[in-house]
Amino acid sequence: MVVKLLEASERQGKYQAALEAVLEAQPAWTDQAQPSVELAFQAAEQTALNITQALEDAQKPEMEALLQQDTADLTALKVSKTPTFFVNGRSQPSFGPDQLAALVAEEVAKVRM
Repeated sequence: MVVKLLEASERQGKYQAALEAVLEAQPAWTDQAQPSVELAFQAAEQTALNITQALEDAQKPEMEALLQQDTADLTALKVSKTPTFFVNGRSQPSFGPDQLAALVAEEVAKVRM
């Protein structure tokens, strides 16, 4: 439901602010045994997000369709963990700034040939 709320925040032009607030509050609301989406909603609301409207928008069929498309894209791209970075359609083989820089350098070198 938190993902739907974040997607709905886009309709109010508050996506980036809501995302940052939810991520900052994540340690408080993501207790693995009992996550509290209410605390995530409260964090998003601190960004001047109209939480009532966002929750209504999150329940709309097009929001479910968006999440289904995201899931299909993840499956097609074989994304199995986050974060995953892509450069020109190639995924980073392992995580880290050096690996990402190497992947970017490889793709830049291809263009220069």
